[in-house]
Amino acid sequence: MGIIFIVLGLFAYFGLRAESITALIPTFFGIPFLILGLLGQKDNLRKHMMHAAAALALIGFLGTASGLFKFISMIGGTGVERAQAVTIQAIMSILCLLFVILAVKSFIDARKARKIQP
Repeated sequence: MGIIFIVLGLFAYFGLRAESITALIPTFFGIPFLILGLLGQKDNLRKHMMHAAAALALIGFLGTASGLFKFISMIGGTGVERAQAVTIQAIMSILCLLFVILAVKSFIDARKARKIQP
């Protein structure tokens, strides 16, 4: 996930020739995701890093959800300013939401598995 966000932010900034540093916001989220993922490779840290990553993804979703709504309006024919920025924001929003959903499912599955084990 971290690498995807890093690449998304770099593409938004350099590939789309953005004029604002805010185009790198996905990269600023991707770096902590990458660090959490690397730390989560250790068995004793995995649970904590996964919860931290889920919290970060939730923050990312809440911060970009407005872009998702703008993107839906844009597809519906409503004009928006900076369509490329709205598209990148919507992509980040969807990725964060998917991560949160999958993380919660993983937490539920892990809890059920612990209850089954004697």
